[in-house]
Amino acid sequence: MDVQNTVEAPDLTDADDTAPGNGSESGHGHSFYDVSTKVLESINTVIDGKPDAARLALTVLLAEGHLLLEDVPGVGKTMLAKTLARTIDCTVNRIQFTPDLLPSDVTGVSIYNQDTRRFEFRPGPVFANIVIGDEINRASAKTQSALLESMEEHQVTVDGRTHLLGEPFMVVATQNPIEMEGTYPLPEAQRDRFMARISMGYPDARSEVEMLESHQSISPLSRIRPVATAADIAGMMGQVRAVFVSQAVKEYTVAIGRATREHPRLRLGASPRALLQLLRAAKAGAALEGRDFVLPDDVAAVADAVLAHRLMLDRKATTAGDTASSVIEGIIARVPVSRENSRSGARQNRVN
Repeated sequence: MDVQNTVEAPDLTDADDTAPGNGSESGHGHSFYDVSTKVLESINTVIDGKPDAARLALTVLLAEGHLLLEDVPGVGKTMLAKTLARTIDCTVNRIQFTPDLLPSDVTGVSIYNQDTRRFEFRPGPVFANIVIGDEINRASAKTQSALLESMEEHQVTVDGRTHLLGEPFMVVATQNPIEMEGTYPLPEAQRDRFMARISMGYPDARSEVEMLESHQSISPLSRIRPVATAADIAGMMGQVRAVFVSQAVKEYTVAIGRATREHPRLRLGASPRALLQLLRAAKAGAALEGRDFVLPDDVAAVADAVLAHRLMLDRKATTAGDTASSVIEGIIARVPVSRENSRSGARQNRVN
């Protein structure tokens, strides 16, 4: 097992439940716009040519979800996870998943103390604000399942005792979909607990040249300094929760989910949990745009990242060359929405 502790966390303060707006502030008095801009700028100095991936990673964090980075080796999956973690002054643990990793290596274990003659719980690496799970599909299904309770309920139960995790809490897991030898594919129940999946892809030629110039002498991670605290992020999460969602947008979200369940080329559609997470991601996206209300476009913008990894194609669709992303694109194009009603009741203030 390879576990690395990186930085210590300050005490968390209560989240500010005000909506994102001019003058609205996060945990330590910094505005939502200022903190989010600094985090994105910091990530983009390390991850060349991938601003959309950086933005989606921050969206998932603010929406209180978990992120799955799935792509071929060497495109910066672990680097993105590490960079996001280093931009925030909080506790960060990294777990290198291997076939011999045990569930107790993740959650912790009770050890008998001969002096006190009592069992004492020793927390595992999952007890951190951000947990980076590198190559999660290298571990056995039993070890993978050790993360299920912590991801869904933000707690760990060991020997019949429940231990609460700190807030904020986010799991960022990476996996390689190409090299499947000696791996254990994530079960659907665990994939469904990841709010979104990012496929990094290769950078464009210009970004790759810049990477060759800037990454030669020193690792860009060494230049990253925290630009937000755990209290800032907790406050921003409270602001995201306060973002207004109209009835029309809720109905639009449900219509997308039902369309996946009724699609003739899908064996498995979006779960109710998937729709909850789709709406949470849309609220975070709206907040990052400076709005305190959600538009249908916010839902459509994150639909592929939130839903694609949850859908299962049937054999005909696979043979025809369809993908989950192409199916979602077709559904978004067909599902109607009342754009005027989607704004009704919203406070309609925009932040610059």
